[in-house]
Amino acid sequence: MIFPHPSHRNPLVFLVISSMVALAGCGPRTTPEITTESDVNRTRRTSDDQGLRVFGEIPAFTLTNQHGESFDRSNLDGKVWVATFIFTRCGATCPYQTAAFSELQQTLHRADELGPVELVSFTVDPEFDTPDVLAEYGTKANADFKHWHFLTGDRSTLWDLSKDAFKLDVQSGRDATNLITHSSLFVLVDQDSKIRGYYEGLSPEANEKLRDDISALLDERDPSRLERVTEISVPRDVRDPKWLQPRAEAQRALASGYEVTCDFQFSDDLSSSGITFTDKVVEDVKRDFKAAHYDHGTAVAVADVDQDGLLDIYFVCQLGSNELWRNLGGGKFENITESAGVAVADEVSTGASFADVDNDGDADLYVTRVRAANRLFLNDGKGKFEDVSERSGLDHVAHSSGAVFFDYDRDGLLDVLLTNVGKYTTQERGPGGYYLAYKAAFTGHLFPERAEPNILFRNLGGARFENVNDQVGFKDASWSGDATPIDGNDDGWPDIYLLSMQGHDQYFENQQGKGFVNKSRELFPASAWGSMGVKVFDFNRDRKLDLYVTDMHTDMVHDVAPEDEKKKMTRNLPVSMLGTDGNHILGNAFYLKSESDAYTEVSNEIGAENYWPWGISVADLNADGFEDVFIAASMSYDFRYGINSVLLNDHGKRFLDSEFILGIEPRAKGTAQPWMTLDCDGADAGHRLCKDRSGKLQVWTAIGSRSSVVFDLENDGDLDIVTNDFGGSPMVLTSNLTDKHAINYLRIELIGKQSNRDGLGCLVDVQLSDKNLIAVHDGKSGYLAQSRMPMYVGLGDATQADQITVTWPSGIVQTVEGPIQSNQKLTIVEDGETTK
Repeated sequence: MIFPHPSHRNPLVFLVISSMVALAGCGPRTTPEITTESDVNRTRRTSDDQGLRVFGEIPAFTLTNQHGESFDRSNLDGKVWVATFIFTRCGATCPYQTAAFSELQQTLHRADELGPVELVSFTVDPEFDTPDVLAEYGTKANADFKHWHFLTGDRSTLWDLSKDAFKLDVQSGRDATNLITHSSLFVLVDQDSKIRGYYEGLSPEANEKLRDDISALLDERDPSRLERVTEISVPRDVRDPKWLQPRAEAQRALASGYEVTCDFQFSDDLSSSGITFTDKVVEDVKRDFKAAHYDHGTAVAVADVDQDGLLDIYFVCQLGSNELWRNLGGGKFENITESAGVAVADEVSTGASFADVDNDGDADLYVTRVRAANRLFLNDGKGKFEDVSERSGLDHVAHSSGAVFFDYDRDGLLDVLLTNVGKYTTQERGPGGYYLAYKAAFTGHLFPERAEPNILFRNLGGARFENVNDQVGFKDASWSGDATPIDGNDDGWPDIYLLSMQGHDQYFENQQGKGFVNKSRELFPASAWGSMGVKVFDFNRDRKLDLYVTDMHTDMVHDVAPEDEKKKMTRNLPVSMLGTDGNHILGNAFYLKSESDAYTEVSNEIGAENYWPWGISVADLNADGFEDVFIAASMSYDFRYGINSVLLNDHGKRFLDSEFILGIEPRAKGTAQPWMTLDCDGADAGHRLCKDRSGKLQVWTAIGSRSSVVFDLENDGDLDIVTNDFGGSPMVLTSNLTDKHAINYLRIELIGKQSNRDGLGCLVDVQLSDKNLIAVHDGKSGYLAQSRMPMYVGLGDATQADQITVTWPSGIVQTVEGPIQSNQKLTIVEDGETTK
């Protein structure tokens, strides 16, 4: 997130202005408006009193409302109500009284008190103010006619009410032909029709006292209100966005024209999975929202930690314990965090990367954190981990984010690139011990002293690492959250594509393991400015590896309507804020590779744009031989709902929007979640949402995913999706593809010997009769995450592969001859056997 959206317009200002334009000078000014000395004294007495007094009782009356229906005092029995006297032709105080009533109506509505409290506007001009006239007047004031009543009737009855019942000053005669003079006071009446207070309707201070006294009367009659919890939604429609269903219907209507497999569904099986993880977030993005990097969320990654053949899930929690969930099979999981020793409950965690750092055949774990030592855990092969952070040299302290393992010097040991965002926090601690963010955290890139270097650590063996930035010439202090290895020049040496969330992305070419040269603008002259997610894959099956980058921060420059989410933004931030040359792609970037060191940006042409994206997970969801994309997206408090995106690959020609077709959207758990509970009578009384409210306030806000991972959760042959949702529960989205279709696929596990044990960096070429399926094994599974799992290759209609060629980081090229039957797992050992 970069900047909070603009504040909402003040409806009171709009109403006052429109009322003055519509009403000023439009009616007779026969009698001047009068506020008498007795009125003023009465108002002062009431405002200064410590308690509510009784000034009299309103007798029974019968009048006519704006619908022409009979209305008498009994309609108000048992309710608190507020009265005022106005007339529609009034050009002096009446527009302001009505505007104040309109604001009071909104306040009562927000507090869920409209109904227990009613508003009544009596006219003093009954000859002119017929029910139709009053209805038109009330409509202009946005009156809710169920609870705001406009009353007219016999002149003498209205005069008696004003003078004798409400005890307001009236100077005109009871039988006079001119207007009944009226006061601008508001009168508070309790549930027993007793007058409890007078308030100057044109005074904000008096109206604030009126709101307090209304609450006091409600509490007096119903003491349990003090313990009640009122629910509100921010924004108001977040629990039922009106645009969601039409958008879903429009997308589903397109499905019949799709020439890809899309007649299968995902269902959220969280409740049956046994997973109870809930992400907890810091108060800087929860109660006291700041536009700061804490709202970027945390990772989810998978690995078979106990080597039982099932992939386990590690959820990163921002504030509190991370959790490791062991896969029991059949879609069931158990929490083994404590026994595994990977809770990392202190300080704030961000990223998680599984990789075999010591080449012993099991999944080790690296966890990145904010201003606390990053943690490296070595696995004993049975799912028990030892913290070796201090002796490993990877216990760096910064505002760390994603970490990517790869073998940059091809020596058979996995090195790691650690990304560090930059100094976005102060020295002050908040609840739970986290460091409070700067109020203007997203201007940090403009302050050189807040930069933090991204660091390349070389693996020395024995799970020991050293910072080699100086040795290899890797100099970069971008505000980065993630990165990926990429072979831009096809020389077999992994280069680095480094994301920048506040600036240009950077590309460093590997000089055969001896150093790096920055060639960023040579290959990528224009990049996104707010990059978040990245993945290298062969989009169009031309045997060239393309690059997809999602851009979050550009989407925060101006508001976008739901129907425009597939469009690029129309403007960027000022160059003075960008801190760059301004040559940026205004949204997601998709670089289609044409030859070595040559890319063409085609995001618009292929439909790669979406809104509010974080990370991307790339996998062949329908097993047709072309890799698809899941984009974790959306914001949270206090933004509108945003969808997760699923882009099905249309045979390398374009992406097809499919999240509603596949049942990913709308989410089964809804569009909003309980976000926080405020005590408006206690510690949270000064919170902006507590204005005009009392008691406990439960705030609902948009659900938003941050990270995701795609894998075969149930070992049934199709791919499932697990998310880490910001400040809430994850989704466990299981596919029914294999229930709908007989599919063809291969799982490929790589075991390096001369190369690193995980085979990270291997180029795998699966040859079919009509095409080659190229994939790089890099472990990049989603935002802030790296997973350790077999490669999954969908074969489409092919029931066998003719040949598989593996190019290992060591330089060994290994061929597995076919025919190789589909729907099996292959274990390919470097320069050795292939096990089926």
